[in-house]
Amino acid sequence: MIAMRHFAALLALAAAVTIGTLPAKADDYPTRVVRIIVPFGAGGPTDVYARSIAEELRKSLHETFIIENRPGAGTTIGTDYVAKAAPDGYTLLMVSGTQTVNETLYTKKPYQLMRDLVPIAPLIDSDLVLVVHPSVPASNLAELLALARAKPGTLNFGSSGPGSNYHMAGELLKNLTGIDIVHVPYKGSTGMRTDILSGQIQILFDSIPTMAQMIKAGNVRALGTSGKTRSPNLPDVPTIAEAGVPGFQATLWVGFMAPAGTPQPIVELLNREISKILARPDIKEAWEKTGATPVVMTQAEFKSFMESEVAKWANIIKANHIPAIN
Repeated sequence: MIAMRHFAALLALAAAVTIGTLPAKADDYPTRVVRIIVPFGAGGPTDVYARSIAEELRKSLHETFIIENRPGAGTTIGTDYVAKAAPDGYTLLMVSGTQTVNETLYTKKPYQLMRDLVPIAPLIDSDLVLVVHPSVPASNLAELLALARAKPGTLNFGSSGPGSNYHMAGELLKNLTGIDIVHVPYKGSTGMRTDILSGQIQILFDSIPTMAQMIKAGNVRALGTSGKTRSPNLPDVPTIAEAGVPGFQATLWVGFMAPAGTPQPIVELLNREISKILARPDIKEAWEKTGATPVVMTQAEFKSFMESEVAKWANIIKANHIPAIN
């Protein structure tokens, strides 16, 4: 009898452990606070839109979504944190184009983006603008390219750091046109903006909302935007493709990922809820005024998009001989 009771107790314990480790289902998720890890500092575009969607998800799913900033090492610290988190849907990652660049640029990352995390849904896409200091004798992109070819290695373009959207947009321009311009990386975006205004650097890719007022004030000259169509915020500025560089596209995009192994019903629920929010006319209108376009994709479409971004930037890094970061 004692042996039977011991055996029954063990069975009950095993059942309790099994129930406790069963994957969460979409119909009872979420039941507690969900953390969204932003691998950038507070106040940047990724952080701003993450906070906005977190509030909308709180309303939609009736649970708190909190933002936790974990910047550092070009997004690899925050990304690695989520890659190692429990795959239960309660720790999510804000992913951007920077992480797809890092797949090739960082050689000793403790994770692989598309292996250790699962794409959920995109959030926004925002065009960049190519500007030059007024002292640069180029009133359009064709003239800038001609100047760069006439004086190779003498024009500098700034960025907020290796692998950033601003850096890779410049590298893509170099790759597609064959020009030789010199990358000047800064520790963050403040320095690059200060130096384009003073003329310490001649060329810069930056976000349209940040540069729009400087362009209108004549502090910098806009030569092209980086998307497929003209920006409603700068309707008189042609796209770079339109201005003579076919195939150029380099935008600042943001989306959601979760640790690999997160139950598919939860991934699909989050994709549906985020897509519903982004399809609302009030969200679309409000965000487009800030220079961001809400992007709706299925989970499979977002996965394919991310895979294509990893491949695209791997090719640019290899072709332009960009040094790896160890």
